[in-house]
Amino acid sequence: MTLTRREFTAALSLTALVAAAGASPLGLIRSAFAQDVSLTDLAQPSPLGDVVLGATNSPVTVVEYASMTCGHCAEFHKTVFPKLKSEYIDTNKIRFIFREFPLDIKAAAGSMLARCVGKDDPKKYFAVIDILFASQNDWVLKDTSEQLRRIGKQAGMSDDTFNACLSNQSMLDAIKKGQDFAFEKLKVDSTPTLFVNGTRLKGGASFEDFQKLIDPNLKS
Repeated sequence: MTLTRREFTAALSLTALVAAAGASPLGLIRSAFAQDVSLTDLAQPSPLGDVVLGATNSPVTVVEYASMTCGHCAEFHKTVFPKLKSEYIDTNKIRFIFREFPLDIKAAAGSMLARCVGKDDPKKYFAVIDILFASQNDWVLKDTSEQLRRIGKQAGMSDDTFNACLSNQSMLDAIKKGQDFAFEKLKVDSTPTLFVNGTRLKGGASFEDFQKLIDPNLKS
């Protein structure tokens, strides 16, 4: 994913209806089965560094791969994630890792904005993620660049800082590298895809689905 600034801006002017539905640009089919993956591969951090919430030494690690333009991801963060956060993350029972898996260039831009605002502060990063998911229809289907600029300004970014963020080729390349690794090694082909200690959960997993995988590990 090597783009010039002009190509990036042009891509942002396009709508992303396919991505909003959570479909993979690779044309792969969503599924709801659980499948173990290599824990060594899963533990490989994002090229930009992992964004982590919760306990660092928990016996349970949950990893989420999400696209900022994915409607199913937005629904997960609206309905399921708040319960996970209040019952497991905020109580330091689990370690939660969020990794970018952009389905289109608009999703990549949203991820870059979150990275620039969050920097080394996971709480700031997740604050931007929450805003992007909550206002997804506004910034995905309208003037994406200006809508993201508005969100950046709310977080204290100047125009120059925003422009530098979204034209950061090395950051864009790193996000793509992490996505390629997830696809090739972990077989992530749609969003949201989550792993609980290596067990895969996809699509419309409920809070109860997570409980079934998390609680037995906490009791052991």
